[in-house]
Amino acid sequence: MSGEEKPLQECPRCRIAVAELRQTFFQKTIPSFSNTSFPVIEVLLDNLRSTWNVGAIFRSADGAGVSRIHLCGITPTPENPQVVKTALGAEKSVDWEYHANGLTLALRAKSDGYHLIALEGGENSLPLHTILPLNDSRPILLVAGNEVTGIDPDIFELCDTVTFLPMFGIKNSLNVAVATGIALYLLRLSQVR
Repeated sequence: MSGEEKPLQECPRCRIAVAELRQTFFQKTIPSFSNTSFPVIEVLLDNLRSTWNVGAIFRSADGAGVSRIHLCGITPTPENPQVVKTALGAEKSVDWEYHANGLTLALRAKSDGYHLIALEGGENSLPLHTILPLNDSRPILLVAGNEVTGIDPDIFELCDTVTFLPMFGIKNSLNVAVATGIALYLLRLSQVR
């Protein structure tokens, strides 16, 4: 064995090499949509605090075929090693930009014809599954806000649609990275028909 090769780990139950199981699983069960052309979905992260949430959103964005992530305000960028640690390489496959002011970006996206979707609860918010599929061919900008305070009110006012993920337990909302990942997949899957 060369100095670079690592011994294969075995499953403690069946004693089959884990790397062998993974390869077989992905070859047989995961269809690829990588050659398919989808409408544009981008993400605006408005003042997220957690490096782990940002990294997790990069992973979900990669899987959902997001074109670009806009990191705004205090949102950490992939220049932070904790974002990279959680993103596991997705920070290299999804384009990203940093913007000091998310409102400026939202205004530009609005004037460029994007459909701005706020992922936020509230009185006028609709369950995401009830608005899909969108009968709108415009590119999408999904806006997710700060873990505590939500989306900046000025950005929120620009949004064409306000949506939330219904909750069936005692909590009012999901973690921002989990909610963003679910919303991205539902948006993308509504386009795969």
